[in-house]
Amino acid sequence: MDKGKLEDLRRRFSEKTAFEIEDPHLREVSSALLDPNGRRTAPFSGVSTLLDAPTQESLEGLDVALLGVPMDLGVSNRAGARLGPRAVRDVERIGPYNHSARLAPQMHLRYADVGDCPIHRYSLDESMRDIETYFNAVKDAGVRPLSVGGDHSITYPIMKALGRDEPVGMVHIDAHCDTGGEYDDCKFHHGGPFRMAVLDGVLDPERSVQIGIRGSSEVIWEFSYASGMTVIHIEDVMRDGIDAVIAQTREVVGSGPVYVTVDVDGFDPAFAPGTGTPEVGGLTPREGLKLLRGLSGIQVIGGDVVEVAPQYDPTTVTAQLAAQMMFEILCLMAQTPSLEN
Repeated sequence: MDKGKLEDLRRRFSEKTAFEIEDPHLREVSSALLDPNGRRTAPFSGVSTLLDAPTQESLEGLDVALLGVPMDLGVSNRAGARLGPRAVRDVERIGPYNHSARLAPQMHLRYADVGDCPIHRYSLDESMRDIETYFNAVKDAGVRPLSVGGDHSITYPIMKALGRDEPVGMVHIDAHCDTGGEYDDCKFHHGGPFRMAVLDGVLDPERSVQIGIRGSSEVIWEFSYASGMTVIHIEDVMRDGIDAVIAQTREVVGSGPVYVTVDVDGFDPAFAPGTGTPEVGGLTPREGLKLLRGLSGIQVIGGDVVEVAPQYDPTTVTAQLAAQMMFEILCLMAQTPSLEN
């Protein structure tokens, strides 16, 4: 090694702490992440919160509310996603900086973990009403919600609230289209939220993209095609690549309001075993990251990550993935042009 270079490195870095940084952008970010004493809180200390966000009981002053929706009465296979919010809160060290987007969301958005949406413990129908009521209040407060489920049926009442004035578009990562009809005399299940949202006029199917679709349930997804949704099967992803999927998604959702919903079973169970309806052959986490990061600039008005069932997740890898996807959606919210703060 050149001795002159070594001496220069010693002069510049020998006495500096980890957060004494020369790069102006990174110095600004590091300063924003430190407490008044110039330290970062240890990730294993304090009360666990979503994305290590501060806690707040009210919605006052927030741009984005992080919250749990611990309801899994709509599952058709393995139950347990009611414990998803708790598992994701226990995940440490997600963010706070996104090197790809070159931003720390907390420098652009005021957000906090506001707790869990109240739900009816024993009634799926009542829970749907509880969720819609709660998210109507979030919308009335001018706050964008970013939620952790819970099973995928929770997205229907959320969309009813957020799309009540104008139908939303959708970016949907999943193994399943979730546009089925009634099962066993029940319409409020996790296999049909987007059929009901379209029929209620709160979801625009022609601005909706479903990505990673596979498995044995293709026979019941007729509504996706009939309504005009763009369905991208995992085979399409394998053939065309993520760059093509990003371009197609951006074209479909356009410049209107978009809701981003991620079912962790959209990912291969090698990476997300902790879910109720795993399907072999799904996306990799790397593909999911690239996909969401490629959507910067779309008008994200809300989002969720659902179907984390921690009892099937012995190494916590599914909860880790869910927390990262949540962080990526938060970064998209920070980059939403018409809603920048």
